[in-house]
Amino acid sequence: MDDPYQNNVNQQVTEGGEYTYTQDGGGQDGYPYQADYPPQDEDAASDATEGADDDEQMYEGEYQGIPHPDEIKEARRAARMEARRKARQAAQQEEEEENLPEQYETIMEDCGHGRFQWMLFFVLGLALMADGVDGFVVGFVLPSAEKDMCISNADKGLLGLLVYVAMMVGALVWGGLCDKMGRRKCLIYVLTIDLVFSFLSCFAQGYGFFLFFRFCSGFGIGGSIPIVYTYFTEFLQMDKRGEHLSWLCMFWMLGGLYASFTAWGIIPHYGWGFAIGTEFQIHSWRLFILVCLFPALAALIGVIFMPESPRFLLENARHDEAWMILRRVHDTNWKAKGEPERVFTVTNIKTPQTQEDEFIEIQSETGTAFQRWTVRHMTMLQQVMANIMSLSAPELRLQGLFLVIVWFCLAFSYHGLGVWFPDMIKYMQYEEYESKVRVFHRERVERFHFNFSLVNQIHREGEYIHDKFANIEIKSVKFEDSLFENCYFEDVKSTNTFFENCTIKNTVFYNTDLWQEKFKDCRMENTTFLHPKKGCHLNFQEENDIVIYMVSFLGSLAVLPGNIISALFMDKIGRIRIIGGSMLASSACTFLLLLSFSQGAVICWQCLFYGTSVAAWNGLEVISVELYPSSKRYRTAFGILNGICKFAAIVASFIFAAFIGITKIIPIFLAFAALVCGGLVALKLPETREKILS
Repeated sequence: MDDPYQNNVNQQVTEGGEYTYTQDGGGQDGYPYQADYPPQDEDAASDATEGADDDEQMYEGEYQGIPHPDEIKEARRAARMEARRKARQAAQQEEEEENLPEQYETIMEDCGHGRFQWMLFFVLGLALMADGVDGFVVGFVLPSAEKDMCISNADKGLLGLLVYVAMMVGALVWGGLCDKMGRRKCLIYVLTIDLVFSFLSCFAQGYGFFLFFRFCSGFGIGGSIPIVYTYFTEFLQMDKRGEHLSWLCMFWMLGGLYASFTAWGIIPHYGWGFAIGTEFQIHSWRLFILVCLFPALAALIGVIFMPESPRFLLENARHDEAWMILRRVHDTNWKAKGEPERVFTVTNIKTPQTQEDEFIEIQSETGTAFQRWTVRHMTMLQQVMANIMSLSAPELRLQGLFLVIVWFCLAFSYHGLGVWFPDMIKYMQYEEYESKVRVFHRERVERFHFNFSLVNQIHREGEYIHDKFANIEIKSVKFEDSLFENCYFEDVKSTNTFFENCTIKNTVFYNTDLWQEKFKDCRMENTTFLHPKKGCHLNFQEENDIVIYMVSFLGSLAVLPGNIISALFMDKIGRIRIIGGSMLASSACTFLLLLSFSQGAVICWQCLFYGTSVAAWNGLEVISVELYPSSKRYRTAFGILNGICKFAAIVASFIFAAFIGITKIIPIFLAFAALVCGGLVALKLPETREKILS
């Protein structure tokens, strides 16, 4: 019997979509496939016929890259659902971000203000004190360091410039990083960098190393102010912010007092030091730098035992850690108040569902630890730059411009006059000193033993024959067109002493610091130098330095009344009135400087200016913390404003110092104009004393 499936079979499709087959051969007519077999259920269809439907007809279109209409509809439906989901998530996040400030303020009120805030107050105050100390260190050690390391006037100016530049860069960098890394961690880094490099600068014998170490130290401590104020602010409730931030500002004043007092007591004592061999010497000014490390060291130890800011943790969706810290604050405060039974009732804190940080992690098997570290920190830098760019948003642009103007004007006048006051006093001392100079003309001294010091003298066209200069100090003495013949110099110490156009014959210099740089255009004949003290040496105490320490001490002490007044009235009359009133009052004080014709008058007006201007500083630092919302990264903004402050200090230092000894009208007018401009612009800023940290 022949197998019917061995014959040719033709497949046809009817209009109804059914399949029929006809068989050729034997002259037989075709017959329908379904006529010989009973109909089958759909589920029982064979695999050979299951897929033979409309999808099989669309195969060619799919093969040609044409999507199925159902797929297009499904994609559009998924896109609409995703858009709605993102919109709901954005609305929910916005609502939660709006709810977080009010909820956080309620929690801080429940935690109260007590022992925990005061402990944090003193710890952060020590960090602020360390910044204040660093602002005075370079100015105090420079008169001694320039002799010890033979620093020229150009290099001396470079040291002051680089330290301010380092502080400016540090304020910009650390102000942004504390938004990504946390307040506590950044403050630990800042203090550690300052401690390490300040300690190394104590032992740097070369000027290059000393300059590098001070630059790194300034970079570290420059970030302390924006971190300290934001860190402390986030542990304060609204009605406590203005007052307690103003009290915190007093530690900067204490830093100035500490630096002035210790410099006054240590640096003039030249014998307070030690030496290791002939090259490695530690003089009193280096010991002063070492003593100045104590506030930073104490602050670092204290910060290690302090918790991270709960506000930072909540903004980064670290709910559990923030809750534990808030409970610690609550229990510490109420236990100290004699109510240990009070329970922290907060059980849930709504936190914004922030997106995870866009760190591109490289897996261990595909990248090295260095690659992962590089990618992580480069991404962090990109996010910090994005935070900085967000500060130019339209709603923040105008108030940001006003703040920049006020910061720059106040810093320009304050730091400019801060340079002008001591330099003006030094110039007055110099003029008084020059007025007492003794001039000797064409004197002839033969076979004389100089066993007394020569101070503030000019000798012109003199002749010194068979004379002996032994065990004496020569200070501010100039020999011009003079002859030294058969003379003997032994154990001579000199400061600001020079020989110009002199002829020196058959003369011996034994164990003196009179070396090549002391002789200008001199003619030497048979002259011998035995055991010379090459280089620069600290040899005696200068009285003028002590006056400068006293001036700085009194200037820092004069800030105390202004601090107290601003702290008591910051929350009563508002930040804006404090800033504007203080700057306008300070501008009036600058006019009194035109009446200063003596050192005592300059010191008096300096104290008055510092006492009135400090209130503006306190108000400006408070409003800078409160003005920017968290979504715009007010820590980054505060860092930028502090960087602008340091930039203004650099500009003012050059401008005001350039007019010393020329005229005092221009510096006073510049300070007056800056203070008036800043004070008037400050009145345009919004009041923030009743504003919740949004």
